Amino acid sequence: MNTASVDNAALLTTIDRVATAFSRLRGIKEGLVTDNAASGIQFDEWDWEVGVGLYGFLRRAISANDQKALQELVVWYSAQIDRGLPPRQINSTAPMLPLAILVEHVDRPDFRALVEDWAEWLVKELPKTEEGGFQHVVKERLNDGELWDDTLFMACLFLARAGVLCKRNDWIDEAVYQFVIHTRYLSDPVSGLWYHGWTFNGRHNFANAFWARGNAWITVAIPELFDLVPTLGEKDRRFLSNVLVGQVRSLKAYQRPDGMFTTLLDDPSSPLETSATAGIAYGILRAIDAGILGESDKVHAERALKAVLAQIDEEGVVHGVSDGTPMGHDLDFYRRIPNLPTPYGQALTMLLLTEVLIESGRRQ
Repeated sequence: MNTASVDNAALLTTIDRVATAFSRLRGIKEGLVTDNAASGIQFDEWDWEVGVGLYGFLRRAISANDQKALQELVVWYSAQIDRGLPPRQINSTAPMLPLAILVEHVDRPDFRALVEDWAEWLVKELPKTEEGGFQHVVKERLNDGELWDDTLFMACLFLARAGVLCKRNDWIDEAVYQFVIHTRYLSDPVSGLWYHGWTFNGRHNFANAFWARGNAWITVAIPELFDLVPTLGEKDRRFLSNVLVGQVRSLKAYQRPDGMFTTLLDDPSSPLETSATAGIAYGILRAIDAGILGESDKVHAERALKAVLAQIDEEGVVHGVSDGTPMGHDLDFYRRIPNLPTPYGQALTMLLLTEVLIESGRRQ
């Protein structure tokens, strides 16, 4: 499927359908609420799954100038804050990225104050690993001494954008440093692919898993950082651009002829995974737009787009998305992760489809 030949009206209808399904998701493993349920975003938990979902929902709303959707975000955030937010950790930071962008579109000083306070907490109070890495603390465990590839999307993009919003170059510098130290320990120098995690306690990469969605977080995070921080320094852009080019070189080699990626990138027998496929395709398109990748790489995003569209049902639910994935200590752990509808599956699909629509608009 060539993005230049996409039917914009049909694509917009699909995006709206996927966004509606995101709004109707009650929670992980709970499925969609009924059509006659209360309007607005139904997911009632403040954590990474909905944080990624909110980001995709927000980018689609801004692109479409959908004021109703923006107000739904305001209502959701207000209700969560009024109820009381959960303890701060890496995954509960994920909803802060869309909030940091939302405050630029709505007059909510309380939202901005929360952004400032949370960013300061990340820098000063979040547990750190050796060499000052952001320890991947989650609600279930401290993960002492561990770096995970998820962290860059879940926490560091927020910190970088908060630095732009609040004119705090020290926060931007810290976010960029996290990209550097995570690259050092998680990026394989041979293939350019990223391992899921690293532990300083034993100094190893756990199962040495090239987990597809974990790699997608990186393919997305690097060009997203360039966009979120327009003043990013040239040496940082040069370094991270080369990191992404090396990763995408291998990703292209592991993409199936039908456009999909498998849960373990280098294991074609592992399950197909739609959210990773959407995220990688989105990241490639964003990287082309940022000048990191060349136009010739677009064919891989187009192939993935066709595969992702085939996974969307009539209600807008994206299928073939694997459940939340903690650190695996053997490769079979990743092969056994079940599929189910998720906010992040909806979000990564929304990001991809919206980017294709935006690109189509640029050509007109």
